[in-house]
Amino acid sequence: MSGNKITSTALTTLWITLLVIVFDQLTKFWAVSNLTFAEPVTVMPYLNWTLAYNYGAAFSFLADMGGWQRWFFAGLALVVSSVLMVWLAKLPKALNIEVLGINLVLGGAIGNVIDRVLEGRVTDFIDFYIGTWHYATFNVADMAITIGAGLLLLSELILKPRQENKVKQADLVE
Repeated sequence: MSGNKITSTALTTLWITLLVIVFDQLTKFWAVSNLTFAEPVTVMPYLNWTLAYNYGAAFSFLADMGGWQRWFFAGLALVVSSVLMVWLAKLPKALNIEVLGINLVLGGAIGNVIDRVLEGRVTDFIDFYIGTWHYATFNVADMAITIGAGLLLLSELILKPRQENKVKQADLVE
């Protein structure tokens, strides 16, 4: 790709991905440096900081499989990240919900890949709970992936069809 091609695509928004990665890694570093494993620190009602390590995928899926899952999930995240980069390269230079969603998912995926490759696990520390029920402990990368996926769904299922309908209606008026 020539420099001109890159600067004319949504790849120029990768600074958002970088911000997510940096914030994710800084918060994980803070958690490891300041929290004791599995000892909750109350932040406010319904929220604790609780250091935990996830050796599997979401909700510790496949966490006890002997180690192969480390490389499987790292590889999967790298493939998904590559697809997201290609998607960004095909979009025009703009900052919209679709581009923001892609960048958030990309930043979160890379943030968790860094953990998997360097530590063999993902560091989690955000513990949301109600009464005695605790949601899976998560991190900034997980939040970015979830919010980004939500924005992509919003864009693809609601916003784009609305835009297409407006274009069709405008064509009918002409």
